[in-house]
Amino acid sequence: MKIGVFLKQVPDTETKIRPAGDGSGIESGDVKWIVSPYDEFAVEAGLQLKEKSGGEVVVVSLGPARTLDAARTALAMGADRAVILDDEGFQGSDPLGTSRALAAVARKEGFDIIFCGRQAIDEDNNQVPQIVAGLLDWPHASWVNSFESEGEMATVKRPIGGGKLEVVKVRLPAVFSCTKGLNEPRYASLPGIMKAKSKPVARYTPADLELDGQVGASAAVVQLTSYQMPQARPSGRMLEGEVGDQVKELVRLLRQEAKVL
Repeated sequence: MKIGVFLKQVPDTETKIRPAGDGSGIESGDVKWIVSPYDEFAVEAGLQLKEKSGGEVVVVSLGPARTLDAARTALAMGADRAVILDDEGFQGSDPLGTSRALAAVARKEGFDIIFCGRQAIDEDNNQVPQIVAGLLDWPHASWVNSFESEGEMATVKRPIGGGKLEVVKVRLPAVFSCTKGLNEPRYASLPGIMKAKSKPVARYTPADLELDGQVGASAAVVQLTSYQMPQARPSGRMLEGEVGDQVKELVRLLRQEAKVL
C-alpha cells in the first residue's frame, strides 16, 4: 500500500508572532518552525497502517526551502520518502492552489490512501483535505479520532458534538484528516534521525505536475493583503458607589457610550 501523508511547517505555538514592518508577512528571524501538531497524528496513522499492511509512507509538503526540516522530522519518525514542493512557482498559493499541487502529487505517486491533519495551526483554514479529496474525486472523512482498515474499506469514528461519535465506513482510496485522540505520535529515535538524512527526497516543479498557471501567487483567487496585530482593547472602567447607583451608571454608559441599548 502506498500511503501519502500531507504535512505543513508552521510557527511553534509558543512563538511570539510579529507582523513585518511593511505588513507583507511576519518577522521570521526568531521564529521556531515545527510540524503542525495535527499533522503529527497523520504521520503516526500512516506509520501504523504501514506496520499493519506493508507498503511505504511518503510525506508531501509545500513551502519554502526550510520545509525540508519538517519533512525530515517525519522521515526520522519512520516515513520512507519525502516530496518537497519548494519551487518558486508554488509560493504564494492559496488553499485551492495548494490543493491542486498536493492532488497532482497524489496522482503522480499513485497513493492508495492519504492522511493529513484536520487543519494547520497557523492559518486554521481547514480546507485543503476536503479540496484535495474533491479534486481526486475520492471520499473524505474529517476530524478522525479512530481508524481501522480491512482490505479496501476503512471504518473511522469522528466527534460530532455532545460527546457523541459518528461511525463512518469509507471505501479506499480516500482522504482522512486526523485530530487529537487518534493516536500518540512516536518520538524520533537517534537512529531514525541519522537515517532520515539519507532517505530519498524528490522535488517537483509546477511543470512536472502539469500545473503551470494553476498555482502560485498569480493564480491565487484568495490573497493576503497585509498582516497586522489586533487593536489594543481599551482599559476597563470600575464603577463606584452603592449598587443601585452602579446599575444606573452602567445602563447610562451602555446607552450613551457603548450604544448597545
